[in-house]
Amino acid sequence: MVLTLRLNSKTGGVLNLYTTQMEVSLFPNPRRPGIGLRPRSESQRPLLPQHARNCPVLEAASGLGVLVYPPLAEHELFQIGYEGEGKYQLEYSVNATGHKWEPIFFVTFQLPVGSVGATKEEVKMMIPVTPESNQTASMMARMFIAPDDLGTPAGAVTLRGAYNFQTPGGWDTVYTSIFNMIERPIAPVLAIRVETDWYVHDTEFRYVLLPGETISVSHNLPIGQAFFVDKAAAKVKTGYGLEHSPHYLRKSRQQNAAPEARSTGDPGSKPP
Repeated sequence: MVLTLRLNSKTGGVLNLYTTQMEVSLFPNPRRPGIGLRPRSESQRPLLPQHARNCPVLEAASGLGVLVYPPLAEHELFQIGYEGEGKYQLEYSVNATGHKWEPIFFVTFQLPVGSVGATKEEVKMMIPVTPESNQTASMMARMFIAPDDLGTPAGAVTLRGAYNFQTPGGWDTVYTSIFNMIERPIAPVLAIRVETDWYVHDTEFRYVLLPGETISVSHNLPIGQAFFVDKAAAKVKTGYGLEHSPHYLRKSRQQNAAPEARSTGDPGSKPP
């Protein structure tokens, strides 16, 4: 599956007055392939505040990249909440009749105190169980969230998308919050940038909840936004003729150089 996008082209940091097409390959979530809406671009989303639907510059930002949806079918819903002190609870529900949501199971994750020890996981079934029920519930929870990311930082919950991206050479993917969605309450999201031109990274959005906060995730509501950035202009060539991007190496050197500069008393250095 291929997603074709129209993007502004950049050369040497200068915005050119033309557009180009870029093809991004889509790969279904390997934990739940074929379930969930495909990513899509929408500049005039009905859930945005009124001013964001009628302002051209806001619409342009809202339509940047694509909206990403969870790996859920129409009759499914899950909620993930942070109860404080390293405790998280995921509730999975279905609406088979179209009239009422029925909880199927709860999975509770308790992180170790002081980050020392193993995470405890408890499954509670709300329907008649079979010998495989607990294992199935635990596996399904991992289709929707990344348990290994819980608590990094405190209150963090990572939601998985229904599709992953592979970009053409020279393009990275940035995963971030839904642009111009400002209705409160809304949890902050940590933005990440990944070199998806050589690695099909899991599409993930890490929300940071306060104690008592819950995120409700359903089939037709996006969980985040992804857009694609051109790094080709920053590429360098090795002595063997191979090209690579020094972006991450430069960032790492900057971070490592700052503490060294501070230790030597360099007044011109600043923390990263």
